[in-house]
Amino acid sequence: MFDGPLKDMMKQAQKMTGQMEEAQQAIALKEVIGESGAGLVSVTLNGNGDCRSVKINPNVLTDDPEIVGELIASAINDANLKLEALKKDSMSSFTEGLNLPPGFKFPFS
Repeated sequence: MFDGPLKDMMKQAQKMTGQMEEAQQAIALKEVIGESGAGLVSVTLNGNGDCRSVKINPNVLTDDPEIVGELIASAINDANLKLEALKKDSMSSFTEGLNLPPGFKFPFS
């Protein structure tokens, strides 16, 4: 169907797609830990963003429930930021030279 340079470009795109899928699978196996309250609350997310565990220092449980909720939310946000950085670092080699606009999530995640 394709000849010459276009055929080579299609092969290269297929190879890159395979490498990206491998990188995404590797990310899915990793974990990130978000913390808040100087480590009083920690949340562990896997590479897919699923929560694997929540650890709360028992001393925090005597506080106002609203404060406990804020600490948990903050730890989740911290873990999500770390996960996004992990994904960005892992995929940066694939997006170099593509001149994607700021905020563009590649590969469309």
